[in-house]
Amino acid sequence: MVAEAGIIGAILAGGQGRRLGGDKPLTDLAGRPLLAHVVRRLAPQVGRLVLNANGDPARFAGIAELQGLPVVPDTAPNQPGPLAGLLAVLEWAARMQPAARHVLSVPADCPFLPHDLVSRLALAAGDGVALARTAAADSSAHSHPVVGLWPVSLCQDLRVALLVEGQRRVGQWAARHRPTFVDWPDTPLDPFLNVNTPDDLAAAERLLAVHPGN
Repeated sequence: MVAEAGIIGAILAGGQGRRLGGDKPLTDLAGRPLLAHVVRRLAPQVGRLVLNANGDPARFAGIAELQGLPVVPDTAPNQPGPLAGLLAVLEWAARMQPAARHVLSVPADCPFLPHDLVSRLALAAGDGVALARTAAADSSAHSHPVVGLWPVSLCQDLRVALLVEGQRRVGQWAARHRPTFVDWPDTPLDPFLNVNTPDDLAAAERLLAVHPGN
């Protein structure tokens, strides 16, 4: 695995996680916070990793995998969703990392991200946008617009879409920019499984036990 030096990885953890009853990124999964599993998957693939999170960043201080990671809060008011997190990181990248070409966004509740996520999205995106999908055996596909590769140059376009036009859906905003889709199989496990509920958490525990290095 080779890190893509010009790509910043952004873990979007700005949501409130009500369905899991609290601070979802800190929920225990197989003895480690859920967020730690995401960091372990993504960090080796990118040149720099950033956490988008609101509230007190001190709550992440005890997580070894997060030591030294910048915590970038939303710049849009009222936590309007993942587009706000993406905007915050794009703005941070434009200001703090001028050599970065793209931001790779992932949600903070995907513990099984593919090890080739960044390389395949970067190859497909070129100078544009690439989004992840899972492809099932029956030839159906399910897109995951929050798992995407975004040019830093789209920062102002997103600011207008979010704060002026009131856009809230990642997929709708992405469609403006004609994204390329990259498919991963959903077996032996869905690499983009979201842990949203206690049942999802139990399923992820079982999958980790069976596929610890997948």
